[in-house]
Amino acid sequence: MTTVCLLGNPNTGKTSLFNALTGSYETIGNWSGVTVEKKLGTLRQKSGKIVDLPGIYDLSPLSQDESVVTRFLLEEKFDSILNIVDASQIERNLQLTVQLLEHGSPVVMGLNMVDVAANRGIRIQIPAIARRLRIPVLPVVARTGKGTDEILAAITEVPQAPAHGLILPYGTQVDQAIAALIPIIEAFVHTKQRRWFCVQFFSGNEAIQAFLERFGVLERALMIRDRLASELEQPLASYFYQIRETFIEDICLESVERTKEHNIPLSDKLDRVFTHPWLGVPLFLMVMYLIFQITFTWIGVPLSDVLDGFFSGGLSDWVTSGLTFIGASRFIIDLIVNGIIAGVGGVLVFIPQILVLFFFISLLEDSGYMARIAVVMDRVMEFFGLNGKAFIPMIIGFGCNVPGIMAARSIEESKERILTILVTPFMSCSARLPVYALFAGVFFVEDQALVVLSFYVIGIILALLVTKILSTTLLKKENSVFVIELPPYRAPSFRTLWRSTWEKGKGFLRKAGTFIFAGSVIIWLLNYTGPTGIDVPMGESFLAMIGGLIAPILAPLGFGTWQAGATLIPGFLAKEVVISTMSIIYSVKESTLAAVVSSHYTPLSAYCFMLFILLYIPCLATVAAIRKEVVSFKWTAFAVVYPLVTAYVITLLVYQIGSLFS
Repeated sequence: MTTVCLLGNPNTGKTSLFNALTGSYETIGNWSGVTVEKKLGTLRQKSGKIVDLPGIYDLSPLSQDESVVTRFLLEEKFDSILNIVDASQIERNLQLTVQLLEHGSPVVMGLNMVDVAANRGIRIQIPAIARRLRIPVLPVVARTGKGTDEILAAITEVPQAPAHGLILPYGTQVDQAIAALIPIIEAFVHTKQRRWFCVQFFSGNEAIQAFLERFGVLERALMIRDRLASELEQPLASYFYQIRETFIEDICLESVERTKEHNIPLSDKLDRVFTHPWLGVPLFLMVMYLIFQITFTWIGVPLSDVLDGFFSGGLSDWVTSGLTFIGASRFIIDLIVNGIIAGVGGVLVFIPQILVLFFFISLLEDSGYMARIAVVMDRVMEFFGLNGKAFIPMIIGFGCNVPGIMAARSIEESKERILTILVTPFMSCSARLPVYALFAGVFFVEDQALVVLSFYVIGIILALLVTKILSTTLLKKENSVFVIELPPYRAPSFRTLWRSTWEKGKGFLRKAGTFIFAGSVIIWLLNYTGPTGIDVPMGESFLAMIGGLIAPILAPLGFGTWQAGATLIPGFLAKEVVISTMSIIYSVKESTLAAVVSSHYTPLSAYCFMLFILLYIPCLATVAAIRKEVVSFKWTAFAVVYPLVTAYVITLLVYQIGSLFS
C-alpha cells in the first residue's frame, strides 16, 4: 500500500489538507508547532496511508517536534512526499522544498492559498515552477477541499522515482567533502540519500549528527566538516542557505509576478489593532470576557437548566419507577439513582457551557487570532523568563492541560520547555468549569462571567510569577529568540468549528463514561457504608472519616468541613469528579444541590474553594503527561507538590484578608 508523508511550513494548511485527503479530523490551529508528532491517516477510497509530520521551516531541527521529520526521512519507509506550499510566501516555503528534493524521494507539491497570493498582487506561473523543479505542482484550497481529488490522484499513482535527488552546485570544495564523507556513511545510508545526508550534516543538522554518533563515526565526520568550514571561511549553514536562496530567486524571477499596486491585506489592517503594544492585552481580556458572558449567562446556563431538569426530574423518576417495578433492591436503586445518575448527571448538566467554550476556543484558533495573542504577550512573557510562543501551550491548556503540555514540544530551548510544562497546569481547564458554574451561579449571579474570568487571569499571572522565580533559581537559562508565523485572518467554516468543538467535547464525555462513572460508584459506596454497616447516616460513613482527616487543615481556607475535604481527594483523578462527589455526599438531586451549597458556603469561602480547585494538584492524566514530557521523576514530583503548596498559601491569604472586610 502506498505511504505518503505530508510536509510543509507551519500555517500552510497542512493539517487541513490531511483531513481533506483522509476524511478524518485532526486538531487544526494557526500557530507554529500545532502538530507535535506524526499522525497517520488512511487516504480516501483506502488508496494508501498518509503521515502528517510537524510543520517546519527547515530540516535542521530546533525543537523536539521538528526532529521528528529528519528522523522520519532517515529511518522510515515511504513512497513519496506531499509538500504543501503557501503561494503567498512561496520564496520562504521553497527553502524546505529544495531540501526535500535533495532527499531523492518522489515529491508532489500542493500549492495552497493561491487566492491569498492574488489579493497580495502575486501571480504564479505554475507550469514554470513544475518545469524548473521537475515535479507535479497542483493548486489546492486546503480549507475547502478544492483540488484535493487531483492531489489524491497524483500521490496514489505509482510514483516516478527520480534517478537522484536535486543536485545544486555547492562548489568543488563541498563536492570533495561529500566524496570524503560517503565512504564513512555508505554502510547505513541508502545510495540516493547520501548526498542529501552529507549536505544536511555539513549544514549542522543535529538529528543527522545524532545518527552518526549512534554508528560511532561522528568524530571522523566532524573532522571533514571542520576542514570544509575552514576552507570556505564562513558558517556552513549560511553558505548552504545562500546557495539554495540563489536557486529559489532564479525560479521566482521566471515564475512569480508581483504587481506594484495592490490592496493592503486585511490581516495587516487588523493586526494594527489586535497586536498593538498597548491595546493588544485589553482587547484580549475583552474577548475572553465576552466569551465567558456568552458561555455562562446568555447560552450555557439556560441549556444547562434544561439538562438539569431532565437528570434531576424525569430520568431519576423514570429509573426509580422502573427499578421498583422489576423488584430491584433498595441498594441497587440507591446505587443507580443516588450514585450513578446523581454523580455522572451532576457533571453532564454542565456540558452546554463546556461545548460553548470549546466552540469559541476553536474559533480563536481557526481564525488566526490565537497566534496574535502570543505576539501580544511576548513582551510580558519575556520579562518573566519565557517568550510569546510559550503562551500558546497555556492557551491550549484552557481546553485541557494535557494537550497544552504536549504542545510545549514546539519550544526550542529545553529549560524554557520545562518551565512551560510546569506552569501549564495553572491554566483553568474545562474540567474545572462545572465547579465554577455551580458556585458562581449560586453566589455571583450577576457577575458570573467576571468571576470566572478572574480565575483564568489568576492562573496566567501565577504561572508567570512562578516562571520568574524558577527561571532565576532552579532553571536559569539564556535569553531565547521569539519567532512565530502570523497566518492571515480567516473566516472559519461552520463544519470545521463543529468538528473541532465535538472532538474536544468527546474527551469530556469519555471522562463521564470512565473516570466520573467509576469515581461516582466508589464515592457513593464510601458514603453509603461505614464502620457500623451499610446505609449509615451521612456523617458516619467512611467518606466522612476520610474527609474529616483533612478538614482541620482546610479550616483556615474557609471550607473546613469533611464534605469539602472529601470532594478534593477524588479531584486528583479528574476535576469533574468534584461536582459528582458533592451530589452524592449531600444526597440531593441536582436541582437542589445549589440550595444545599448555599447553606454550607459564603460568597468568600465559595470563591476560595474555586480558587483552590484552580491551583491544587494537577489531575492524574496531566501528571502522566508531565512525566512523559520531562522524563524526570524529580520534576514530576515537583509538579505535583508545588501547586498544592501554592494553592494553600494563596487561598489562605485571600480568605484571611477577605475576612477582614466581610
